[in-house]
Amino acid sequence: MMRKFIIPALVVIASVFGAVTLMATSPELKPAAIEPVAATVRVKSVNPEPIQLKVHSQGTVVPNTESELIPEVSGRVTWKSPALVNGGYFSEGDVLLRLEANDYNSTLERARATLTRAEAEFEHARFEYQRLKSLEERQLTSKSQLENQLRGFRVAEATLQDARANYSQASRDLARTEIKAPFSGLVRKESVNIGQFVSRGAAVATVYSADTAEVRLPIADRQLAFLNLPMGHLGELPVDEQPTVTLRADYAGRQLSWTGRIVRMEAQIDTASRMVHVIARVSNEEQDIPLSVGLFVKAEIDGLQVEDVVVMPRNALRNGNRVLVVDAENKLHYREITPLRLYRDEVLIRSGLEAGERVCISPLQTAIDGMVVDPVDEDTNTTG
Repeated sequence: MMRKFIIPALVVIASVFGAVTLMATSPELKPAAIEPVAATVRVKSVNPEPIQLKVHSQGTVVPNTESELIPEVSGRVTWKSPALVNGGYFSEGDVLLRLEANDYNSTLERARATLTRAEAEFEHARFEYQRLKSLEERQLTSKSQLENQLRGFRVAEATLQDARANYSQASRDLARTEIKAPFSGLVRKESVNIGQFVSRGAAVATVYSADTAEVRLPIADRQLAFLNLPMGHLGELPVDEQPTVTLRADYAGRQLSWTGRIVRMEAQIDTASRMVHVIARVSNEEQDIPLSVGLFVKAEIDGLQVEDVVVMPRNALRNGNRVLVVDAENKLHYREITPLRLYRDEVLIRSGLEAGERVCISPLQTAIDGMVVDPVDEDTNTTG
């Protein structure tokens, strides 16, 4: 019976004694402050530099000069140049088409005969008039006879002028049976064959010049501020005010480029897109590879030259026109800046930053003014 009480009592006493001993000999815990871990951010150093602004656009190449071949006389086609096919090349002055000329040769011969007869009648009338005028001065003929002869002389003179005009017209009509190329270029389309009768004034082909090409480039009106274009100028721009434009295209597995000039600006604004169109002109004679009509190209236009501009990634902007600057103690501070231009992935900053300062370009969900960071220079990949 005593075992039943003594043994449990001894166990309880031993447990209490062990607990007291452990508590008395345990180490004393002292609270320690937790050091905050600085966030690692990428920074870019401020380096003001002169920048030439660029304006980008795109468009389709069109010919500078395009016209329709229209016969000035009617007739049947007797010969057609091998170059008068779709895509055919020709030089200025080449004969592209010949019409049947028999009728025009006959007309020219009749006009020549009429002219010869008119010249003979004129010479006779002039001789008779001078003869009667001499007799009238010696009072050997009447004044009425002299006046009648003067009238006949003038009629013969008018007949001669008419004959000369008819002969000249017949000569031109005969020459027009040969249709010649007005310039060097290519054939866009043709619609005539040998044996076909063509009428005067009916187009037989469309041709365009190959020496120069143009591209109509749409520009947003706000982008015009970055181009050195005289506002309100009518017609082509003066040569010294024509910005340089570089055209690029991927063609036949190669990346090709051409250099030209912005030669004029359209006065009207597109009501649908609110775009202003400028015209780029390229001289194919100055290019290694001619610029083909119909090619879709991307354009880069040289704009204004601006001094002391800071170029930063677009994600450097925070809540409007502000950036985060990292000071010498690696602390973040908000800074108001004046942007010049936002374009694609970059922001051009006009003012608000000094040379050598570091700007945070890492995305931060929470940025507190004065927060300590661990900066990593993007240009050198070193920590600061």
